[in-house]
Amino acid sequence: MTPYLRSGQVAEQAGVNLQTLRYYERRGLIAEPPRSPGGHRAYPPETVTLLTVIKAAQRLGFTLQEVAELLDTGRRGHPTPDLRHRAQTKITEIEAKIADLTTIRAALRQVVSAGCDSLTRCTCPDCPLPFADLADGDRPRGEP
Repeated sequence: MTPYLRSGQVAEQAGVNLQTLRYYERRGLIAEPPRSPGGHRAYPPETVTLLTVIKAAQRLGFTLQEVAELLDTGRRGHPTPDLRHRAQTKITEIEAKIADLTTIRAALRQVVSAGCDSLTRCTCPDCPLPFADLADGDRPRGEP
């Protein structure tokens, strides 16, 4: 007889909580398991591996919808360039986010260097905050 795992065992071994396990079932990422004679969910051991793969894909930046689509493609049992294409797309997305974060970091460094003290009423000379004047109703800086 194949050993089956209960919900708590699967969740613990995969490093997820029970709510995540149930949510993945509802989303169709993992199959709803059969029930034991006592009414408990009886997961096959490979469920732990599948959950680990799902979490790893999420850490790589894939959404649950993307993971579901990739799993569905993989379940068809034939090779597909889908993962490679999606990974290349994800790399492009990540590079854009890195560029945005680099810009944000540079702006924050300017704020720190300038000694800014308020988003709306900054008193530092040459304030780099582009929206500080907007809070004053477009009044020139320094006017009441």
